Amino acid sequence: MPKPSLLPLLSLTLCAFSVSTSELMLVGLLPELSASLDVTIPEAGLLVTGYALGVIIFAPVVAIITNGLPRRPMVLGLMATFTLGNTICALAPDYTVLLIARIVTAMSHAALFGSAAVMAADIVPEDKRARAVALVFAGATIATIAGVPLGTAAGAAFGWQSAFWMTAGLGTLSIVAIVVLLPANLPVHRADFRSELGILRNGPVIFALVVTAFVWASLFAVFTFIAPTLEDVAGASEHTVVVFLFVFGIGMTIGNFIGGRLADWHLLPSIVGMIAVVAVLLAVLSIVMANAYLVIGTLLVWGLFVFALAPAMQFWAVKAAGGTPNLLSTLNQGSFHLGSAAGAWIASSALYYGINYRHLPWVGEVLAVVALVIAAIAVLHEYSRRQRLFAEPVPAG
Repeated sequence: MPKPSLLPLLSLTLCAFSVSTSELMLVGLLPELSASLDVTIPEAGLLVTGYALGVIIFAPVVAIITNGLPRRPMVLGLMATFTLGNTICALAPDYTVLLIARIVTAMSHAALFGSAAVMAADIVPEDKRARAVALVFAGATIATIAGVPLGTAAGAAFGWQSAFWMTAGLGTLSIVAIVVLLPANLPVHRADFRSELGILRNGPVIFALVVTAFVWASLFAVFTFIAPTLEDVAGASEHTVVVFLFVFGIGMTIGNFIGGRLADWHLLPSIVGMIAVVAVLLAVLSIVMANAYLVIGTLLVWGLFVFALAPAMQFWAVKAAGGTPNLLSTLNQGSFHLGSAAGAWIASSALYYGINYRHLPWVGEVLAVVALVIAAIAVLHEYSRRQRLFAEPVPAG
């Protein structure tokens, strides 16, 4: 049997890279957006919240609309929507239009990631499916190293509009790659969402989704305003912020690979331990914020542990769902983005009511501690369930 080509998978990796770059690059551009659009930095932060809410609202709607459609035309439609949304962002004359355009762009996000994972698994032999999915999702982690700092640098040098022109160009390149490289005869999958809704009665699934939301809220309560925080407290310049984001992206990329191995080792204890480390690191970040060198080291380790949690929590949710992973894939994306939106909104509100940038890590700390408590309860629940199973008498033959 001929060895399958990586090129179709790389076209999907490019899509993931483009979408993740567009989602995250604004965190480095909030000061420029605030000055250009004549809004406060907390109001500019709502552009991050609006995107996340767009994913939450449209993810189930798009999943239902596209259910059973041919895969390649569906992905082309999603990437066309993404490219159009970024083009409107680049041309937006004011804050309101930009916010609406961000929400339009978000329509493509969750459905794209879910479909890309399924298509990647269909392209390769069964024994290589996990690695194929990992290759596609590597686009998201590469975005934190390359795409986000590059978008921030472009925005700082040529105006924030240039960052959106960059992501619109990435979307166009992704469309070309799909047309040229992605097979047209991929299997069509139709999910029975009504029957899969039963997973919402599953306690472990609820624990997984809630912990995911709080962990991501702790991340975005700080990460959304990392650029003005570094400039205001650590004295970083616009160009230095790009370096900080690059270091954070390196940590996130390393963590993505470590998290999968830890999840295979001891899933729930690993998740509890990593959340505890994240909570400690957020406290450390607040303490060392005035020292740029200590901040870089803390960002590297924080990025590592917070993104090591991403694949572990994804695996936890899918494992808890059992035989109904289709809807869970959409719900879990929604949980990540619910946390993103909540964290950005909570941080915006804290700043509005007088919290200093220096103290934002403490806001993230509180959210991380809540996640830690819920995760610990989940471990105790799982231990209690197993004890009950072992205690049940074996039926007589």
